[in-house]
Amino acid sequence: MKKLYISLKSPTEALKDFGKALKNAREVKGRVTPHYEIAFDNKNDFNRFVKNIFILMCIQSFNPKSVYELAKIIDMDQSNLNKLINFFEELGAIKVEERKIQGRLVRTPLVEYEKIEFDLKAA
Repeated sequence: MKKLYISLKSPTEALKDFGKALKNAREVKGRVTPHYEIAFDNKNDFNRFVKNIFILMCIQSFNPKSVYELAKIIDMDQSNLNKLINFFEELGAIKVEERKIQGRLVRTPLVEYEKIEFDLKAA
């Protein structure tokens, strides 16, 4: 099961965690369990993520074939939804597949995580 950890950390803490992870990866000689984490150092971005987490749930539940279809499902303006999709994609919370259907480029959002956990002890 793929889990995504969400945390709110200062830039210094995030850099220390990255250093620890890099050191552990170099020391371990075998298979390492992947760890997927998004660490926010900006409360505004964290709040934007939390406020719009329902979009991730809708993508996972309804498996829309396009951003347009998702916009219709959640009754949201497509241009605003596109901005949020791009935000989530930049963070690594979703992947967007692009393909051509009948000559049109269609963007399909995908959530690859089965579970999202929040780690707020650093906040």
